[in-house]
Amino acid sequence: MSEVESEILTLEEVAAYLKAGKRTVYRLAQKGEIPAFKLGGTWRFRRSDLDCWIAESINKTKPKTE
Repeated sequence: MSEVESEILTLEEVAAYLKAGKRTVYRLAQKGEIPAFKLGGTWRFRRSDLDCWIAESINKTKPKTE
């Protein structure tokens, strides 16, 4: 795994990465809707987990073509 893939991000960094508000990212983490873990009482996120979560979210919303 490369250094970027295993990079651990803070809530603020994830908000910037996703171009979302900090409150939105915090709420998603609390609800377990975004891959996250707590370290010393603060939320942390692994970049590779976020990228997988984004890809899965995109695949769920794509209309199925038959």
